[in-house]
Amino acid sequence: MREIVHIQAGQCGNQIGTKFWEVISDEHGIDAAGNYVGDSVLQLDRINVYYNEASFHKYVPRAVLVDLEPGTMDSVRSGAFGQLFRPDNFIFGTVSTCQTLNFSSSLHIIRRTVSFKPKNVAQRR
Repeated sequence: MREIVHIQAGQCGNQIGTKFWEVISDEHGIDAAGNYVGDSVLQLDRINVYYNEASFHKYVPRAVLVDLEPGTMDSVRSGAFGQLFRPDNFIFGTVSTCQTLNFSSSLHIIRRTVSFKPKNVAQRR
């Protein structure tokens, strides 16, 4: 069976990715806390493609969330399914004024702060 590591980056990627996890969780009968609450054995079929089974039969998305600024990550964490993700899979920089930077400044910050972290986290998953 194949396992997929889902990587979502940037504000748009994280907003779309969060909605993706809401839909996938609903299809598999997983609630916002990662518990199986479904009523069909079919919902558990191939659940390990997108989820790791943690202790106490909790399901955790195999996902890496990346952004340059922490604001997007805060909105994901405070959302309905924010507790579903592992805290160490949130990778973000400390720049809060990304909108005012030009391309070369942003690229320099990306290379210094978050460029290799998603790869390392994805390899651990």
